[in-house]
Amino acid sequence: MDYLHFELSGQSAQLRDQPAVLTGVVGSGNLEVLIETAELEGLCQVQVSTSANGFAEIWGAVLNDSALRHDLANLRISINDGGATPAVVSLRLDQAMEDFLGV
Repeated sequence: MDYLHFELSGQSAQLRDQPAVLTGVVGSGNLEVLIETAELEGLCQVQVSTSANGFAEIWGAVLNDSALRHDLANLRISINDGGATPAVVSLRLDQAMEDFLGV
């Protein structure tokens, strides 16, 4: 298991007043994403627990790409990964943000 921590700069400092959202299921080639609001001075903290060791750089790239598409400010994101590919991670993050924002 690999345990990774990332901090991303958000696009705004506005704190959302929304309940936490859990999206996905941990399984072979899949993952779950929990998004919660937190007062983090505009930052986004991401914790990743993954069964695939040695992919921190790729995780960072996927998370930075997601940060460009979404306003990841004042959020705490927890990801439990069962070996998902970067494309699946990106899709699940998009789905979780849509669920969180009620889109």
